[in-house]
Amino acid sequence: MKPVIVMTQTKPYVDERVEIQHLPFVEIQTLSFDTRLLDTHYDWLILTSQNAVRYFLPYMKQLNYRHLAVIGQKTKAFCESNQLDVHFYPSDYSQEGFLKEFSVDSELQILLPSSKLARPLLQQTLEMRGCQVHKIDLYQPHPVQQNIDEAYNRIQKNAVDAVTFASASAVNAFFQQYQPRHFDQYFAIGKQTANAIKNYGNNCYTAQIQTLESIVDKIIEMRVL
Repeated sequence: MKPVIVMTQTKPYVDERVEIQHLPFVEIQTLSFDTRLLDTHYDWLILTSQNAVRYFLPYMKQLNYRHLAVIGQKTKAFCESNQLDVHFYPSDYSQEGFLKEFSVDSELQILLPSSKLARPLLQQTLEMRGCQVHKIDLYQPHPVQQNIDEAYNRIQKNAVDAVTFASASAVNAFFQQYQPRHFDQYFAIGKQTANAIKNYGNNCYTAQIQTLESIVDKIIEMRVL
């Protein structure tokens, strides 16, 4: 019998090896920003997620930039599918991995459009290295209450084998309201997401590669063991 997995990311995912119940815990709300930031020439444009690419695309033609850096293989692929050339992306799909591999000169002009709730690590570290980082709060997550309630009810009925999280926002949206007892099959993409789950006192599993495919591999592997 296929394991039943509740996946909570915004974008649907299909894997025939498992039964996926897609219940996004957050939805994206776009935000207005000072478009005068688009008038500056930038040495680097940094896009840290597919959402950042998706919601910044309408402004790309207005922007004068030299290089594009991204975090994540799928973010890179999404850029390329939209005819955007990627000049740098780290092998570790995280802000920490980006900062470890990204070499910079001081005084670089960098544009960073991302979530309003994005971790400040990337911006702050690049600024400490002497870069001029211009942060745009491009969008913010908003809880989807119906899906959060539904996931909790399925867990309580023992109808779920695993729950996956792809962002700290989704983690907070769920655990700020619910703490299911006798369930510990939580799986996370990314160290920050995993830490958010652990901060609520819950066990959490991660895969070596930060993708949904790898998470499914991990879930199947654990069931076999």
